[in-house]
Amino acid sequence: MRQKMAVSTPAAVELCHDLLKWIIPHLGKFPRNQRFTLAERIESGLLDVLEHLVEAAYSNRPATPLGKANLRLQRVKHLWRLSVELNITGQQQYAYAAELMEQLGRQIGGWYQSSAKTAK
Repeated sequence: MRQKMAVSTPAAVELCHDLLKWIIPHLGKFPRNQRFTLAERIESGLLDVLEHLVEAAYSNRPATPLGKANLRLQRVKHLWRLSVELNITGQQQYAYAAELMEQLGRQIGGWYQSSAKTAK
């Protein structure tokens, strides 16, 4: 059963959490020779994104951690695409996670823009 975080938790944090919850079991199914390289980089990258988003949620100046989260997400997107190009991930799994990553990127971008406006 899914537990809801506090009402004040930003949507981007929730989405990143959900993406990690979905993708970690799939990364565990990567072939052994890719599990400790590609899968580990994808997982640690998404965990970094989550950490930056939580930092932004509690920061007076969220633009810096949001910028870091966005950059890290872009790296993860490339690694995820590589996993499908190497036939490690199926097309449906790839498409599902890629769509979540796109949504997350849009949320981070919107949050970044709104935080930049309030900082002025």
